[in-house]
Amino acid sequence: MMSGPELNLPNSISLGRLLFVPIAAWLIINSRCGIAFWILLAAGASDALDGFVAKRFDCRTRLGALLDPAADKAMLVSVYIALGVTQQVLPWLVALVVFRDVMIVGGFLLAQAIAVPKHYDPLFISKINTGVQITFAGFVLARAGLGVEPGLSDFILSLVVAATTILSGLSYLIRWARIIARPEQVL
Repeated sequence: MMSGPELNLPNSISLGRLLFVPIAAWLIINSRCGIAFWILLAAGASDALDGFVAKRFDCRTRLGALLDPAADKAMLVSVYIALGVTQQVLPWLVALVVFRDVMIVGGFLLAQAIAVPKHYDPLFISKINTGVQITFAGFVLARAGLGVEPGLSDFILSLVVAATTILSGLSYLIRWARIIARPEQVL
């Protein structure tokens, strides 16, 4: 059940995570990947914490339903862009990650405008993809923070990220197409 007040503890945690996005990107661009790794780790912990608090104490809100995934997407996209700018991640992978998230947000907004507005839970493949993307970003940040050059592990993990990103993106594309094709039905 979603209730108020809108700015409660879980939403404040999500907002704090959102405020750390530019700091993480700045750290990466300024070759402070070790510190950025710890910020990414704290962001992951805060994501788990805000979700736990919201569910456990039944203080979920509409703001939280938008703020939590927005903070997650902003953090991941910013980290991937910064890692791309510093040539720690291949440019095609950065483009794929960013394109998927732009497509998901665009599809959500279009579905909200055309179909019956409602909350859509994330797809299972999307949860897997987010976990894989975070793991790879953390791996790259830790590796770069230790001064280790990219190797075969980076390439293999890039392929795993690419595969789950494509599967997740296609799954959302199908979801949004179905919703938009039948706007009178709630799926």
